[in-house]
Amino acid sequence: MDRRDTFKSMLIGGLAGGLMLQGCVADVKEKKNGAPASSGTYGRTEKEKAHDAKVMSEPFFTDHEMATVAVLCDLILPATETAVSATGAGVPEFISFIVRDITAHQLPIRGGIMWLDHQSIKLFERYFTDSTVDQQKQLLDQIAWPDNSTPELEPGIKFFNRMRNLVLTGYYTSKAGIDDLGYQGNIPTVWDGVPQAVLDKHGLAYDEAWLAKCVDQEKRNVLAEWDEEGNLIS
Repeated sequence: MDRRDTFKSMLIGGLAGGLMLQGCVADVKEKKNGAPASSGTYGRTEKEKAHDAKVMSEPFFTDHEMATVAVLCDLILPATETAVSATGAGVPEFISFIVRDITAHQLPIRGGIMWLDHQSIKLFERYFTDSTVDQQKQLLDQIAWPDNSTPELEPGIKFFNRMRNLVLTGYYTSKAGIDDLGYQGNIPTVWDGVPQAVLDKHGLAYDEAWLAKCVDQEKRNVLAEWDEEGNLIS
């Protein structure tokens, strides 16, 4: 099982109950393109619309920080033959919104990016975004799934855990991520009666008249009608 499949198996069972953050925003891409929050059609109150507009008008990340976030997103969830990468699903924009909406993320993420650059300069004499992909992965291997934590690596481990959670939340609550999971939500099923083997086992059988009225799938959208004595008419 590869990394993406591992993430999918972790998330699919809990998708219906919500992922790791509250208030995941479905229209981040629309807002990124300049549409005002009040134009949203996702059931926001006037107070919530005003809050969204305020959040979207207050940039947080610098260009360098945003570029670092984008690189991290695609290292955590790269594109595959069947699914787009995290940046392809708009995850950096999602994270940009989240850090403005939930300000408790701001200091840990900004500090984490600084730590990442410090380590990259220490190891490779260049910023993280300027390092090769192999060098980036070499650094992340130290903090992504560490066998042994050290005081020097602890800030990076905490930072990467936070980023990984944000990337997975952003991706698997996007249309691309939900398509990747194959999640269909609640869909109607077709009931065609108790299996014949079960009926035979218990010596039971359907009344033909009721069978035609209740199990005929061509009538599944027809509302039942009853007479005054409680008998099913159709």
